[in-house]
Amino acid sequence: MGTEVHDAALRARDAARVLALATRKQKDAALEAMALALVAGTDEIVAANAEDVAEARAEGTPENVIDRLSLDADRVAAFAQGVRDVAALPDPIGEVVRGSTLPNGLQLQQIRVPMGVIGMIYEGRPNVTADAAAICLKAGSSSLLRGSRSARRSNAVIVQIMRAAVESVGLPADVIQAISADDRSTSTDLMTARGLVDLVIPRGGAGLIKTVVEQSTVPVIETGTGNVHVYVDKDADLQMALSIVMNSKTQRNSVCNAAESLLVHQAIADEFLPQVVAALSDAGVLIHGDERFAAFDAVVPATEVDYATEFLAAEISARVVDSIDEAIDHVRRFTSGHTEAIVTGSIEAARRFTMGVDSAAVMVNASTRFTDGGEFGFGAEIGISTQKLHARGPMGLTEMTTTTYLVTGTGQIR
Repeated sequence: MGTEVHDAALRARDAARVLALATRKQKDAALEAMALALVAGTDEIVAANAEDVAEARAEGTPENVIDRLSLDADRVAAFAQGVRDVAALPDPIGEVVRGSTLPNGLQLQQIRVPMGVIGMIYEGRPNVTADAAAICLKAGSSSLLRGSRSARRSNAVIVQIMRAAVESVGLPADVIQAISADDRSTSTDLMTARGLVDLVIPRGGAGLIKTVVEQSTVPVIETGTGNVHVYVDKDADLQMALSIVMNSKTQRNSVCNAAESLLVHQAIADEFLPQVVAALSDAGVLIHGDERFAAFDAVVPATEVDYATEFLAAEISARVVDSIDEAIDHVRRFTSGHTEAIVTGSIEAARRFTMGVDSAAVMVNASTRFTDGGEFGFGAEIGISTQKLHARGPMGLTEMTTTTYLVTGTGQIR
């Protein structure tokens, strides 16, 4: 292990011990100071980000990736507000998950406690730097933030601003630390720092997530890719369906909860396909479709690879299915386990779909874009977990904690 990660992890552990004893008032004061400082530092953040964006463009980075990298004053204000929103949430530390009095008189309580040191390995979006630091701090843990090289200037300024804010209210600055992105070895060092780092969370593309899951010796919460489906059932309100499809795909297409695949029941295909193909095409979305869709000039033939692809761009795969069961089979074959949606007026169809698919979130008559910690009322999220152990779906404060059993007696012995 390199000295940078080793030394940073040691400092993080010392800082985490101090943070574990902090009151909610102290933690919220730190978060409020961070939010104010981020807003005050908007010009500095945006200037650093402009350098990152210019370098990315010069290297030929695709525009959908540039979008995730780019910051302006509104985006800085948004993630600063996310930090403030975390401060307004209840403190999970000390919460009693369950409790009872045993027959021998022992008082048993399972309580939430900090995880300790949490490592984040992520790509692109500099807003993740603020989100992750805020959630970890409120949950009582130190954060080691290893962003991508493409955002290194933006991340460095954001971390510098937050560290100064935390220190200004009397907490150790080392509860938030940036890990250098100049050398890939720092990622390996972070994910193999077992005994120093308690949890690693990857957030980014399929390649990054696969690498961390397969190579990490530190426990991992997997935040998966979003091959998200919208199924329009034979009993759907077609105007509602069109609105949901368009919002799911085009409201912001470079994010993990954007729709990547459209399934349409054959019973309403003749009426719905002309509407949805025209609307998507007018919005600049390239449709990769099956034979029914490909009858339209704006559609290109779909391949098996297309149905398995998270485009993160103005592209979508599309297919007509003969039944809801065929739709479920298609979803289960190609899903990444993130979010699926059904548009239907049938309670039975909704029940069958929600029980048939296997994803972290399932929407009934609503846009897939709602799979988000902020939209769910959790405050800023640290990612969307697509695994089934410990955390699944948007990960907020409680998912960043673990538990301890507190047993209080009056002298009992076994």
